[in-house]
Amino acid sequence: MSEENPEIGQSVDVGGIATNYHRIGSGEPVFLIHGSGPGVSAWANWRLILPELSEEFDVAAPDIVGFGFTDRPDGFEYNMANWRKHLLGFADAIGLEKFSLVGNSFGGGLAISMAVNHPERVDKLILMGSAGISFPLTDGLDKVWGYEPSLENMEDLMKVFAWNPEIGANKDLAKLRYEASIRPGFHESFSQMFPTPRQNGIEDLATPEDQIRQITAPTLIVHGRDDQVIPLDNAYRFHQLIDNSQLHVYGQCGHWTQIEKAAEFTRLVASFLHSN
Repeated sequence: MSEENPEIGQSVDVGGIATNYHRIGSGEPVFLIHGSGPGVSAWANWRLILPELSEEFDVAAPDIVGFGFTDRPDGFEYNMANWRKHLLGFADAIGLEKFSLVGNSFGGGLAISMAVNHPERVDKLILMGSAGISFPLTDGLDKVWGYEPSLENMEDLMKVFAWNPEIGANKDLAKLRYEASIRPGFHESFSQMFPTPRQNGIEDLATPEDQIRQITAPTLIVHGRDDQVIPLDNAYRFHQLIDNSQLHVYGQCGHWTQIEKAAEFTRLVASFLHSN
């Protein structure tokens, strides 16, 4: 981890893409896959989860290509097939054959796609505020994907992400995320991924329901009841589609379960990963 910037961890070459990641702990391997908010990185998404989960597991949290401090190759096409290829290449590069996946929002959509297309690589699946299924564009997600860099816009987004008004009104956090969103290359790649009409972005992240039904990996579905970005209905639909699944809904919680309910979420995930 860089002393100057904790978001910068180790780097590994994945098919010619210098990939930034954090890896700590020992035990069964678990990947943490971040969301798609402006200025996001694996560290920003999972900083409260990594230290606790790493006490029991080998935890790796990569910046998926196009996000964070992983390279952004010229002409790279940001789509599910290429994101999946990057994540598989990352697993190969750090020497992991099979692993559990914890996917947040966009990362949940990627985790589902991995479980469907490469079931032999996925041990257990944890979906948190997950995309990966078709649903009508919410006002919250439209604001997230339509973000134009300004401190005021980022302060507005904080209130969309979090139910807790103390987090939503945290100007220091908004300033950090705003400054992250204007780092060189960050907004350029972000704005390419989910252009208008943004409903297309939802469909591009979605896996067909008949394929989701075929998932056999034990699955934990977690959602904030008051999520303004990804509708709670997604969680119920995943629970109906995936036969071997459990569902946990947190009240008084928005899209940032891993921040608003960090301790509870970590305990829930650890317990699920330990279960047979």
